[in-house]
Amino acid sequence: MPIAVGTQAPDFTLKSKTSGNLVDVKLSANFGQKNTVLLFFPLAFTSVCTAELCDVTQGISAYQGLNADVIGISVDSPFAQEAWAKKENIGITLVSDLNKEATRAFGVEFKALAGIGDTSARAAFVIDKKGVVQYAEQTPTPKDLPNFSAIKEILIRLK
Repeated sequence: MPIAVGTQAPDFTLKSKTSGNLVDVKLSANFGQKNTVLLFFPLAFTSVCTAELCDVTQGISAYQGLNADVIGISVDSPFAQEAWAKKENIGITLVSDLNKEATRAFGVEFKALAGIGDTSARAAFVIDKKGVVQYAEQTPTPKDLPNFSAIKEILIRLK
């Protein structure tokens, strides 16, 4: 069950691989500056995850216009995420939660996905500039997408 709206978001520092370099991405780096949309997704190179993050990439200007940074989180390695992002032209920041620390902290671990292992569930969070969770959703199944209209409505109120 995802952490509750109104709680302080668990901070994390996760690895991202862009332009050939591994870099640290820290959630709290946005605190005081911009809101953050966290999109947990099960696995790179899968059809629903690809469609979701490609759609978000195509509409990234809407999130930027609402003073929001979008971060995608999965249990894939940063190397797999980088290859997937290049192949599919995914332009949002992808971070690796290989050890499932953020996944567990946000309460969105999906046990035994398709019998292959534990992953992140498909989930979305909006974290405000103070680090407080303003929206939390875990979809009923990994095939369902988050309610992006509701996410944008929250961001409009926070702007």
